Amino acid sequence: MIERELLVSNRLGLHARATAKLVQLLSGYDVNATLTAKGREINAKSIMGVMLLAAGHGTAVTLRVEGGDEAAAADAVCALFERRFDEDS
Repeated sequence: MIERELLVSNRLGLHARATAKLVQLLSGYDVNATLTAKGREINAKSIMGVMLLAAGHGTAVTLRVEGGDEAAAADAVCALFERRFDEDS
């Protein structure tokens, strides 16, 4: 199991487009993934779950991945957060 602390740094937070990118990215990996924020833990492969976090700009989230591709999945998610979900022009 790998656990990483992340910060939502894109301007709009985990809105629909950013959430879809995250879920689509994780769907390519053979892992169980959760995000924890504001006292809630959700399935990070679920669009509705991630949306229910209501994680806005500046929210700290914990990513936990477990499974055969956990290192690659964690690295890819961290890179997506660092790129601010490719929203900055």
